[in-house]
Amino acid sequence: MLFRFSANLSFGDVFDLRFMGVYLWATAFVYLVANAVALWRRLPVAEAAVESQCAVIGNIGFLGIPMLALLMGERAVGYIMMMLAVDLLIFGTLIVVLITGSRDQSVSWRTLRTVGKGIVTNPMLVAIFLGFSWSALDWPIPTPINEFLALLGNAATPGALFAIGASLASKSAERMHVAGWLSFAKLVLHPGFVALAVLVVWPLEPYAAAVMIASSALPTAGNIFMLAQHYGVAPQRVSATILISTAASIVTVSLVLAWLAAQGAF
Repeated sequence: MLFRFSANLSFGDVFDLRFMGVYLWATAFVYLVANAVALWRRLPVAEAAVESQCAVIGNIGFLGIPMLALLMGERAVGYIMMMLAVDLLIFGTLIVVLITGSRDQSVSWRTLRTVGKGIVTNPMLVAIFLGFSWSALDWPIPTPINEFLALLGNAATPGALFAIGASLASKSAERMHVAGWLSFAKLVLHPGFVALAVLVVWPLEPYAAAVMIASSALPTAGNIFMLAQHYGVAPQRVSATILISTAASIVTVSLVLAWLAAQGAF
């Protein structure tokens, strides 16, 4: 799905440094709020990093792109890809550096090598890179192949929902009150500060602003659990947050989309 979308786009058409900067500012603000709350509770740096990640990183790659492309049009995909790049390259790097750095009491070359390997082998980034490379070569995708990719890509939304449900079914939960706070941060604070940024502080054109707000309203991403489990840092707390935020997002995301539609944003 990501390869097909990016192969049919021009990198110059979707790369908007101002858009990415506004998203980074709003997301970093909520990240710092969640981090401050965690440190105020005297949590170790590694746990604070995981909680902060839960508060700002949504399921925009796995669920957001197929769902919002369907609801808001394929034009939304380019904007979502920019947000996905910020999440993966900046915040995805940050959590690994903070966890490993806090354990080793320093950031070593081994840590940086691990981060670099994670970036260049991330399937979402690889798909986007290959797609834009294909686009840069100005090669048309043969119609049968393009239709086949579309067919596979259309399976992303139901496949993602099934996979999310299956992954949650086998996970236990802990500290539900903390998971409730993190879900509130993700579903309310994050889209709230994004809306403040794109509508008041650094206004963007209505459609771009709507895509950013809608994407920011999505529930906590499942790949955070993979990191938490891999490093042994509060995996049950993360799974509880994914569970609560995903269930609550049925209501909150619907309200956000309804509000954006009422404003004529899409």
